Amino acid sequence: MGKDSLRLRIFSLTVFGIAMGFLEAAVVVYLRDLFYPEGFAFPLKPMSLHALSTEYLREIATIVMLLCVSIFGGRNACERFSIFLFSFGIWDIFYYVWLKVLLDWPASLFTYDILFLIPVAWIAPVLAPVICSITMIGIAGCIISLTQNGYAVVIRPHQRIVFIAGVLLIFITFIWDFSRIILHGGFIGKLWTLSADPDFQRIVAEYVPNAFQWPLFAAGEGLIVFSLVSFCRSSEKVRT
Repeated sequence: MGKDSLRLRIFSLTVFGIAMGFLEAAVVVYLRDLFYPEGFAFPLKPMSLHALSTEYLREIATIVMLLCVSIFGGRNACERFSIFLFSFGIWDIFYYVWLKVLLDWPASLFTYDILFLIPVAWIAPVLAPVICSITMIGIAGCIISLTQNGYAVVIRPHQRIVFIAGVLLIFITFIWDFSRIILHGGFIGKLWTLSADPDFQRIVAEYVPNAFQWPLFAAGEGLIVFSLVSFCRSSEKVRT
């Protein structure tokens, strides 16, 4: 791929991510007008089953959009993976940029946010998803740089395992709080009816997070960075 073509693709993906971030932020502005007119803060307010189901589908649709862009924009698995990571990272960072512009929120990078709802609510300080997004963009940049400089991109099994382990650790930090509520409260058998369970709703209506699992998050990030460094070094050994 020529440099001009690459620049155009990166520019287009960046614009797409920025625009998608605005679209996502605009939806959240409307949601907060409905459910948090005084400003978003924990504890979470209850949502109707219809609103919650719609939110689930919106989140799935967002991921589908990113997957479609990566599938149509990439010529092979590595290119598609890098496009997905790059688009996701730009989108997520600018989602918070636009929220700051539109709502002057978050107050700081340590303000807690609800990130996702599937399979349970993901919550974390804003800094955590921003770090993840920067990492995604960095991984995509490494893949693009290697391919542009004539190196074969080879992801070995042990590198995949370390990478997936890191992703899982970060995922656990995001769902840590609500998973503990579900497990300790005996709600594990009611996962599909939690939105209608009065006992669960009562606990959620009183719950305010105050201690993010930063050591576990850092361990996950460390594994991901380690797998990236290993991947870059091994790819340099196989020149096309």
